Amino acid sequence: MLHSLLNGFDIYKPSLLTVDGVMVVLFYFTVYSFLGWLLENSYNYLKKGVFLKPNFFLGPFKPMYGFAPLLLIYLIGKDMHWSLVLLLCFLIPTLVEYGSGLLLEKSFGRKWWDYSDQPFQIQGHICLTFSVYWVLLTLYSLTYIHPAIVAMYNMIAPVWVLIWPTVALYLLGEFIFAVKRHLPQAVIDGESTKLIE
Repeated sequence: MLHSLLNGFDIYKPSLLTVDGVMVVLFYFTVYSFLGWLLENSYNYLKKGVFLKPNFFLGPFKPMYGFAPLLLIYLIGKDMHWSLVLLLCFLIPTLVEYGSGLLLEKSFGRKWWDYSDQPFQIQGHICLTFSVYWVLLTLYSLTYIHPAIVAMYNMIAPVWVLIWPTVALYLLGEFIFAVKRHLPQAVIDGESTKLIE
């Protein structure tokens, strides 16, 4: 991992302007979202003895974990200095977590996680301890997990070409139904309501 950090991560960045590139990005997003769901539920099991915790989606996907690695893949360059890589590995997941937490709370009036009892936290959405964990997790992902995901994609690409539109529709449906399911009734009825701070 240290070798990759010092010598630069050579990460394939699929073009978002081609169908092939969109297929690859959707694959990365789906796999990372599933791994994030698995990670969070495993952590919940270790802390509380219960594997399944409340999720925004019904299915086994955490979109926040799909967006952060994709942003890092596109922002980290091969010749980027290790200190900038570390900074991005700290900032990107932290900003995605903060933005997700704030958006979910303001839109739906509830928190799916809360770091209020942690030191150096901001509005319960982020805290220094977990931001440091994200640095370690993203470095590990860039070094070991992402190359494995790329290899997996290369193996299943002929099948993925056939199923990716279905996966895209599924994720879109999950999002639409999640918004409808979690939207406060007062908003659905057109009433103005103060969301939980």
